[in-house]
Amino acid sequence: MSESTPAEEARGTDSATRGGRPARPRGGRTGHTVRTERTDRVALSSLVAAHAISQTGNVVTAFAVPFYVLGLGGSGAEVGLAAAFATAPVIIGGPLGGVVVDRVGHRRAAIVADLVSGASVLAMPVLALTVGLPFWALLALVFVGGLLDSPGQTARRVMLPALTERAGVRIERSVGLLDGSERFAKLIGASIAGLLVAAVGPVASLFVNAATFAVSAALTGALVPASGPARTGSPNPRDDHPTDATDATEPTRASYRSDLVEGARFVVRDPLMRLIVALVLTTNLLDAARGSTLLPLYANDRLGGAAALGLLVATMGGCALAGNVAFGFVAHRVPRRLTFVACFTLAGGPSSLAFALGAPLPVLVAATALSGLAAGALNPILGTVQLERTPEHLRGRVFGLVTAGAWAGIPAGALLGGVAADTIGLTVAFGIVAVVYTTVTLAPLTGGHWRLMERRGPPGGRPPAPSL
Repeated sequence: MSESTPAEEARGTDSATRGGRPARPRGGRTGHTVRTERTDRVALSSLVAAHAISQTGNVVTAFAVPFYVLGLGGSGAEVGLAAAFATAPVIIGGPLGGVVVDRVGHRRAAIVADLVSGASVLAMPVLALTVGLPFWALLALVFVGGLLDSPGQTARRVMLPALTERAGVRIERSVGLLDGSERFAKLIGASIAGLLVAAVGPVASLFVNAATFAVSAALTGALVPASGPARTGSPNPRDDHPTDATDATEPTRASYRSDLVEGARFVVRDPLMRLIVALVLTTNLLDAARGSTLLPLYANDRLGGAAALGLLVATMGGCALAGNVAFGFVAHRVPRRLTFVACFTLAGGPSSLAFALGAPLPVLVAATALSGLAAGALNPILGTVQLERTPEHLRGRVFGLVTAGAWAGIPAGALLGGVAADTIGLTVAFGIVAVVYTTVTLAPLTGGHWRLMERRGPPGGRPPAPSL
């Protein structure tokens, strides 16, 4: 992404739920019940907080690396190449990491991912301040640091439904909280990163980044309950084992290849998953060209540097967080597909057009704010749809594969953005992004399998048959 069914929320026909939330047992509330509820909510809050802290570290990296490359006298193409090395690992870590997450345990996978990412980030400033950090070494460390990012995020997302159910929270609300934590991370991380890079330089700011991963790992280890991997081949797999231990000698355990093929088969055969991956792959390519390469170059060339970039990214993150919170109150009442189209179109087109037209900074901030408000609704919709349509025992693999597919265009987009800046110029490049982004995000209005986005069928079960 164990959750409540949105169709039951709308119709109110399930006696086991009240207003879309899991029903509490009838009768008096004992002290033990109150303590359990409090513990469950602390666990859910800790998972969301750990996700936010880890994502804050990623934002600092996204600021520090481009300005380090520019400080070495690098070109736009080299900035794009560094961004490509930061995102390419997701294509590898997504599908393979999803299988590992399902096997080794979600909590353990999240902790290890944070520790490895933190160690690779810490190596950058240590090398730069001692023996030196050449461009090739930077690329290698950025690649290693990103290799476990996707498995770590997948692990936290897969843990979300069970914690949500035990805490008595509507699944659409908790998915929105997790996405909101990412938006909050961009708001805080961009502000911190912009100030740090401007004040102490990109190298020193990476020490803060390494610390965020350590804090995230400690928070997950201390407050998020352990859970084991789903048992492949069991009739009713559940991720509620008391430890993260996995019995490697278990006779019913399938091979890694079989697990990966099973997840891939589900994604390929599900008509809505295919459409979602294709659409988000295209928009992510455009976002990578714009956000990872064109925007830092534009800020460095025309807006005065990292401080202006921090303002724009913080505006995007803050407004996306506000949009996310507001959407959480109406998510179960609005039509998903039409809301998705309207918000997706506004999230990319207007702000890119403003940069293409060379608008002054206040106009750029206003256009970015509009994009952020609209973007706040996108991931909650997509996350809830994926949770509803994916069987529980396949979620790690399916989410990893979907993430890898959606991110497949990001390395190319980051690199193409740098090449475009060096050849056709920033203005034309932003104009192309605006036109293509607006065109492709209108695709769900064509209907067909896109209608499957609306609420139907039990969560975590087999997807309903397509309605044409």
